[in-house]
Amino acid sequence: MAARYATNPASPRGRLYAEEESAHRSPFQRDRDRIIHSSAFRRLKHKTQVFIEHEGDYFRTRLTHSIEVAQVARTVAAALDLNVELTEAIALAHDLGHTPFGHTGEEALDRLMRPYGGFDHNAQALRIVTDLERHYAEWDGLNLTWETLEGIAKHNGPVAQPWPYALAAYNARHDLELHTHAGPEAQVAALSDDIAYNNHDLHDGLRAELFSTDELAELPVLKDCFARVDAKYPGLNYYRRRHEALRRFFGVLVEDVIAVSRKNLTDLDAQNVAEVRHAGHMMIQFTPALWEDLKVIRAFLFTRMYRAPAVVEMRHVVTSMLDELFAYYIDTPTELPKQWRKEVAEAGDRQTLARIVADYIAGMTDRFAIQEHERLIGGRAVPPGVIDGN
Repeated sequence: MAARYATNPASPRGRLYAEEESAHRSPFQRDRDRIIHSSAFRRLKHKTQVFIEHEGDYFRTRLTHSIEVAQVARTVAAALDLNVELTEAIALAHDLGHTPFGHTGEEALDRLMRPYGGFDHNAQALRIVTDLERHYAEWDGLNLTWETLEGIAKHNGPVAQPWPYALAAYNARHDLELHTHAGPEAQVAALSDDIAYNNHDLHDGLRAELFSTDELAELPVLKDCFARVDAKYPGLNYYRRRHEALRRFFGVLVEDVIAVSRKNLTDLDAQNVAEVRHAGHMMIQFTPALWEDLKVIRAFLFTRMYRAPAVVEMRHVVTSMLDELFAYYIDTPTELPKQWRKEVAEAGDRQTLARIVADYIAGMTDRFAIQEHERLIGGRAVPPGVIDGN
């Protein structure tokens, strides 16, 4: 039975364009399915999580990361008696706006777009699902419910002004109440993102040999996880030992956020989802002690993984590549695909053209960006290596 403060699928706040709902799926199940079938979701297969996508089949991509986030989010939402389908839809959509090459690509595109309103991947995700996915006869975008759009736009909390232009433009048509916190399902999706990447970045860093198991076993929380594994399975194989420890680490994070969030929601005694939105702070949280421990782990990952010498070198390489692609398309917009040329012809000013180019580059996969750079500008821009992008 759903909690009083859960989002009720029987009474969603509607879609921008009215349409007949499905007889067999809830509105949020339908949102989830539209996200999974979108072009942007498929492209996540070849977008960076931390390592360049062709550097190894075992490293995470944006797609596998999104699936892992959704799995965690479903578990937490079910434990808290929230709407599982809405939580899953938001979790699956949360990274749709990411550029190629992870946060390195986002930082480069934001710098390039600064004279034209900047770039933000959360805002870009909203732009994708409300405009850039153009498959339906009666509207642009996926025509998702208000609740799913709200969760995409502000799952990390209220959006401070000035709003990114992509958020501001859509919000003028369909008020997402950007000044408030999101509903509890979106908050679960946000914390599930933290849980997923804290866990899998440790896995991937070990596989890439950027740090050792012994170093990991000295970190907060993980030290206890390794000790429990060693006590239960003395002499366990090296690979199984670290897997068992990381599995326990994952469980600690999930159990902590469920316990803390359940207490927060009980103490709030919210009678409906609106009271969660207006509580003034996030309801879905870690304990302060665990949050401090995670800061130590994130600092370790930042130094040993995200800013490892090979990673820093690749950051420079892909930043230069995106700089050159952006400049090339601005100067030669006829090289954009046919379906973009009508917009280019109607752009009218450099700002509009820059936003079209940013939309196009942001939608690229890692491999396509590399191929286009080689085709248009020449030279092998990206040798084998790793790049940043948690």
